[in-house]
Parts: sequence; structure tokens; C-alpha cells
Amino acid sequence: TDNTGKIADNYAGKYPDIVRVIHKENGGHGSGINAGIQAAEGIYFKVVDSDDWVDNQALKTVIETLGRLEASGGCDLFITNYVYYNTEKGPLKTVRYKSLFNENKICGWSDAKRIKSSLFLTLHSCIYKTEAIKKSGIRLPEHIFYEDNLFIYAPLYYAEKVYYCNVDFYIYLVGREGQSVGTDMLKKR
Repeated sequence: TDNTGKIADNYAGKYPDIVRVIHKENGGHGSGINAGIQAAEGIYFKVVDSDDWVDNQALKTVIETLGRLEASGGCDLFITNYVYYNTEKGPLKTVRYKSLFNENKICGWSDAKRIKSSLFLTLHSCIYKTEAIKKSGIRLPEHIFYEDNLFIYAPLYYAEKVYYCNVDFYIYLVGREGQSVGTDMLKKR
């Protein structure tokens, strides 16, 4: 209803080498991720929810770092920080992983420190190698909530090489009225 499809089509027309548009019936968040995985042709795969965004400067760092890593064999899972952001208050909290992983170094799971229950991998913090996701065979259920946890944990088995980049990359919008993860909406559902 807000012309998103037309706007996306215009971007695809202007940037056909980097923008692909998939028009599909709304099947929920998991359905959208499934369609993205099926269509993915790039080396890495990142989900950015429609009301969230990535920091421009951090994006440059992420792209440069992934390019450098690919030149020497790449990684299977690239982890960044994410920021809880409120439209009225601004940044609220940043989730960092430096207590779990060595920074700027390829490591394996045996190198990771013990994960605390208050700090876990999320859709916001992970960029997977597309090959790892496809090997996992993950197919998310449709029309349910928190299916993104499956997206994070199913491909972990195929993520032997992990890299942590201590950059505030993903901006996670919270506190917007009508938001699917807002308290009122969670109570309703």
C-alpha cells in the first residue's frame, strides 16, 4: 500500500547488477527469508528487517573486511555488533561480542569463550556465507514469530571459520508503535 514494490522495481532498473526484486504474497518473515535464500547468488547472506538498517560507515568496514577475508579463503560466519535504537531516544544499548570471540581474526568454535545466557547470536549479529546456509537445508516455518532463531542456529554446524568484527553494524529499531516485537503486539499474538 506504500508503493514499496514500485520503489524496489525502480532501484532494480537503476542498479540491475546489485538489486533483485522478488514480488510474492505475504507469508510472514520466515517466508521472506526463505525466498531470499532461494534466490541468493552472492557469497554472503544478510537479513536486514524492513524497519531496521545498517550503519553506512560500518557497512564500508564490513564490505572491505569480507573482501579481504575472501582473498585468503573467507569465513563461514561473520559476526558484528548491533545497536538497539529507539526513534525518540536514539541508541539505547549496543550488543558486542568481544567477550566471546577474538577480534579481527579467523577462529573456530574451540577458540570461542563460553556464551553467557544474556549474550547470544541473533539475526542482527550474523552474516553467513551463503553456501553454509544452503548446505544446512534450512527452511523457515511461515506465519510464526521468532523463526529467525532457527535461521541462526541451523547453519552453525557448517560454520567452521568464524570472524568477529567489532563494529556497530546493524541498527535494530525498537519501541515503534505497531512493531511486531512491541509489547502490545506480542500480547495480542
